[in-house]
Order: sequence, then structure tokens, then C-alpha cells
Amino acid sequence: MTAKKRRDIVRLGAGAGYSGDRIEPAVELAEYGKLDYLVFECLAERTIALAQQARRQHQDRGYDPLLEARMRAVLPAARRNGVRIISNMGAANPIAAARKTVQIARELGMQGLKIAAVSGDDVLDAVLQGDFHFEESGEPIASIRERIVSANAYLGAAPIVAALDAQADIVLTGRVADPALFAAPLMHEFGWAFDDWQRLGAATVVGHLLECAGQITGGYFADPGYKDVPALARLGFPIGEVSADGTVVITKVAGAGGRVTEATCKEQLLYEIHDPQRYLQPDVVADFTGVRVAEVAPDRVRIDGARGQPSTATLKVSVAYRDGYIGEGQISYGGPGAVARGRLALDIVRERLGATHVDVRELRAELIGVDALYGASRDGARGEPYEVRVRVAGRTTSHDEAQRVANEVETLYTNGPAGGGGASRSVREVIAVQSVLLPREVVQPTFEIMEV
Repeated sequence: MTAKKRRDIVRLGAGAGYSGDRIEPAVELAEYGKLDYLVFECLAERTIALAQQARRQHQDRGYDPLLEARMRAVLPAARRNGVRIISNMGAANPIAAARKTVQIARELGMQGLKIAAVSGDDVLDAVLQGDFHFEESGEPIASIRERIVSANAYLGAAPIVAALDAQADIVLTGRVADPALFAAPLMHEFGWAFDDWQRLGAATVVGHLLECAGQITGGYFADPGYKDVPALARLGFPIGEVSADGTVVITKVAGAGGRVTEATCKEQLLYEIHDPQRYLQPDVVADFTGVRVAEVAPDRVRIDGARGQPSTATLKVSVAYRDGYIGEGQISYGGPGAVARGRLALDIVRERLGATHVDVRELRAELIGVDALYGASRDGARGEPYEVRVRVAGRTTSHDEAQRVANEVETLYTNGPAGGGGASRSVREVIAVQSVLLPREVVQPTFEIMEV
């Protein structure tokens, strides 16, 4: 058998940074990015809990709601240009996501595609049967057992690598550590070992830089007059050109909106990092402290110097559980005295909630544009606004009590200060998330390949 020829450079494109992200930048990457892989990172802690609820209501649901739209948009260009796709859009139901993708490919007239579904991250039974405590609060799992919705372990790159080794063109996963989505194709293409800690540390940096898509090309960065970014309305998503030693050059499609600079890359490098010397991932403990960032040409930034240490004996598990309801109401006041009328409205609602014995566990009452973000200490720092929006939100144990909170704000229409308008109200269930650590050997990921 002839040995596989290794690539000198692997080109990774980031097709999404969250579940509801724009689709057209991914199409642009598939068509013009000269990619080897297009990666969609679409899963967050609360997202998968909601997906689990959807799956319980319908066994063929539970995958990302934009899966179909994304696949229909990018598959033609990806297939035409030989781009393989990796994504966690499988969410709570990778098998159903793969079946749906098979259906879409057939409807698009495609043949010869292999689509892999990675399973094994759903560890609810293991968590419920064990004697675990939440890492954040120390609270025992047993104390809220009946309210638990889901428990999903953060898988590493291994099952994705195995699926790619089996020649999958598309790999759909559930809960996988975000950088692992990008590390897997590098391990597959370059033949990196699972104990090559230095290169796995480098791969984690690559994944962390790319996982939020448009954030590294100027999204969540722009600040007019300080950090100007051109053409944000047509922001291009990033490409990582990765060498076999783990060095990456971050760039984008020529002519796409946004920009790639040392500053955009450094901000993303530090995004959501608690300890840059010990960034805990399923595959490696990455060390960012030696990372070097250098702009080598316009919209081309080279990053190297990452290191790694052996992975831990446990995997993080996100446990989602029902934690009551939030009732919220809003109403606006404008013109002279808007702030005073808004404050009177807040006082009325607080008094009404107490007088009618609404069972509120936690209450926020604020004026958006005055004290909603920074509190009363910032009040008056500028001239008094000509318009304000009252917001009252209360957390309760029942839907009915939450509805009463929202209703009290709406009654300000005819029972509150003059000139109130644009009232709105809503009630939503709270899905809270905490973490437990599960022994690595308990988690057994697998994959299944479907063919078109």
C-alpha cells in the first residue's frame, strides 16, 4: 500500500462562530478560500441543552436549526472544490443530523459522499448514577437530580480523526471541545500523534484563534475612531494556513470585508482564557505564554510558539438543569422628565410586586441607557437622556409567578406615569449550566458513516 502523501500546508476555514451566525461568509470560503477543510463551530452550553429538549419532543430533531440552510448553501461549492466539512451542528442528535445531510446531498444530485456522525458525548446516565458534585458551587448532583436536562462531555479530536481516516467527507459531532474541531484535520493530515503535546498545544491555539469566526477578522473588535474595521456588513470569515510544525498564518479571502491584524489576533488569542499557561482541553493542556504574533503582510498574521503538556485524567461535562423562570416587562418614556418618570415607574412595580405577594427570588429593575449596565454610580455622568426604557425582570420558581412580574410592567400603560409606550412582556424558562469532571475512561466516543 502506498503511504499517504502529507500536505505541506493545510488550509482551514471557519464557517461559523455560533449557532445563528451568518451563512454567506461560509459560502465565500467554500467557493474562493482554496480550503482543505471548512469548520462550523455552532455549539454552546445552553445551546445543547435546548437541543436535548427538542430531541425529547421529536426523535428526529435536536441538531442545529440552521444545519439544513448551511448545508444547502455550502455543499455545492465544497463538493466542487474538494472541501471537507467538520461541524458540531449535530448538537444533541448527530445521527439525525447526518441523515438529514444525506437527504440534502441526494436532493442536490450529489453522489459518493461519506458523512460521519460522532456520538458518545451524551453521558447523562453516567452522571446520574455517580456521586458527583458541581465544580462551581460544590452542590451535589443528587440535590437537583429531577431537574437535570442533559449532561454532555467535551470530547477531543480522536473520533473526528478516526472518521477522517475512514475517508469521511463530512463529520458531524455533538459536544466536542471547540479547538478539537480544528485540531482533528491537522492531526489527520500531518500524522501528529496523540501524545505529541507540543504540536497539540499549537493545534489548540489554531483552533482557539479560528473558533469564533468573524471575531478575528474584526467582528467584536471594531470601535469607531479607535479600532476601525472596513466593510463589517460583508465581514469575511478567517482562514488558517497551518504548517506541519504548528505555525499558522491567519488571513481571509481577498476583497472580503474586515481585517486581520496583530491586534485582532491578540484579542482573540486571549478571549475567554482564564490561565494562558494551562488552557485545559480534552487532548492537551495548552500553554499560550510563549505564543508570538507578527503581521507579515496586509491581512496576514503569523502565530507560533505554542506549547503543550499531557492531558488530564478527567473530562469536563456540562450539566444543564431547569432553574425556574424569568418574567420580564419593558416600557419606554421620552421627552422632558423621562428619567424621573422612568424611576417612578420602577418604584411602582417594586411596590406592586410586594403588595401582591409575587414570589420573586431575584429582581432587576433598571433604566436602559441610564443604569442598566454600570449601575447607579454612572448616573449623571453625562447629560440627562431624552428617552429611557424601563426594564423589570424577576426570577421565580413558576411560570405563573413570572407572568405576574411581566404583567405589572404592562399595567403601567394606564396606571403609571404619563407617556409610557412600546410595552413588551415575556416569560422564559431558565436553563442553568454547571460542570462536573468525569473520569476519561467512562466516555467512549464512536462514529458511524452514512453514504450518499
